[in-house]
Amino acid sequence: MNEEKEKRLTENADLAAPTKVQEEKVDSENVQDDDNKKTGEKVVSGYALKFNEPSKDLGGFVEVITPEALKDTDLSDVCLLIGHDFTQILGRTKANTLKLEVDEVGLRFEATLPDTSYANDIYENIVAGNVDSMSFGMMLGDEADEFTKNDDGKVIRTIKNIQSLFDVSIVTIPAYDSTDLQVNTRSFDLYKQTQTQKEEDTMKKQLLNNQQTETRSFEDYIRSQGQVRDGLTTVNADVVIPKDVIGEVFDLKRQTYNLAQYATVKEVSNAQGKYPIATNQNEATLATKEELALIADVGVEMFKSVKYKVATRAGKIALSNEVVEDTVVNIVEEVKSQLQQLVTNTDNQNIMAKLKAFTKVAATGLDDIKKVNNVTLDPALNKTAIVNQDTFNYLDTLKDNDGRYILQPDVTAASGYSLFGNPVVVVSNKLFATPKVGTYPMIIGDSKQAIFVARRNQVTTQWQQFDYYSQGLAVIVRNDYQVIDSEAARYVEITPTPAG
Repeated sequence: MNEEKEKRLTENADLAAPTKVQEEKVDSENVQDDDNKKTGEKVVSGYALKFNEPSKDLGGFVEVITPEALKDTDLSDVCLLIGHDFTQILGRTKANTLKLEVDEVGLRFEATLPDTSYANDIYENIVAGNVDSMSFGMMLGDEADEFTKNDDGKVIRTIKNIQSLFDVSIVTIPAYDSTDLQVNTRSFDLYKQTQTQKEEDTMKKQLLNNQQTETRSFEDYIRSQGQVRDGLTTVNADVVIPKDVIGEVFDLKRQTYNLAQYATVKEVSNAQGKYPIATNQNEATLATKEELALIADVGVEMFKSVKYKVATRAGKIALSNEVVEDTVVNIVEEVKSQLQQLVTNTDNQNIMAKLKAFTKVAATGLDDIKKVNNVTLDPALNKTAIVNQDTFNYLDTLKDNDGRYILQPDVTAASGYSLFGNPVVVVSNKLFATPKVGTYPMIIGDSKQAIFVARRNQVTTQWQQFDYYSQGLAVIVRNDYQVIDSEAARYVEITPTPAG
């Protein structure tokens, strides 16, 4: 929904200001008393807005308002103002001094003016023809506008839903200035982005079609032993062999994940230091204090510090300029992407090493895992079960006594399953190795409270090696990995008891 107020100018608003006495004089020749003219009500009328009339250019587009735009508009409390100034109010629908009516032309208004100096002044200017324009302030509703382009290439914004009308104003300057015009162009910006994307997609599709046509034409040339040359480029009667159509580097399918998202990651400003951590105060209590007695010290440590010292980890690769120049794809950007994967791999290995160092628990079945989950670990922890492929396969085949699978579907979990209400994260056997055949490893606990990653910085560099006609690329990261709370997780090795 567009929640920003917009203002518009309505020129040719049919603004008129006959008095009630003057109207009666037309209908009856018997009304001759000048005193009646002096005491007669001053009424102004006209159109606050008109349907299907294009506006002036609003910054790249013109605008029209459809009759349906006012179908559900809130007109219960609309003010008639001078120049959108709420200190110069001329009428109000709530006070029945302003009447609004939707007809086939637009939104017609009629207002009985108060006996104030500014009202009398604007009335006289309307009678004299000095003022003839209106403006209005509105808020658009849901799916309020639509952008189209006509045959002349002009962009048209069609207003289809005005949620509410704040005010209608008599304006003295018939121009689109900061007072009379205020347009929210977010929907227009989105339209331009969409159009640009469509044009780019069309160009890419056309280029691909041309490349495919060139390739097919070359195949026809080969099959016809040089007789068919339609669609081919020739130089000095020789056929130019088309380039292969290559859009991107082919990636082998591998599972990608970053365990850092399950840890607490903080940017640090120093190469080494301490990070303060609030300790668990579940068992701490306050001592009873006698009247006027000294307050006793809290007998527990409120904070502890996690020490860190970042280490520099780096890697580089050299690319010959022949490869860079002769490859259709942007091979340099592809290498940078692969180097970033090495950073992720580094995070994964260091975080997994810390998790496997937590207190190990031997389990023979689900009851032992439940005990860790229900008793060993604090119930306040946001627990997650990190398993490898072997453990996931073992758990995925287990059923309870009623024949229901132990793992339950969970759309919020990375694996799509949960164990005892804890999201399950599956990593590869290469990262989280199975200790021996028949034993299944698992990390269960709050990994964000368990692992702290201190990030100092990460730099990707690129340089030219002129002697070798090549380019060098390198990535350098400075991180450290530490345990925050040794009681936040457990490393469980499940060795199922043989049946019988």
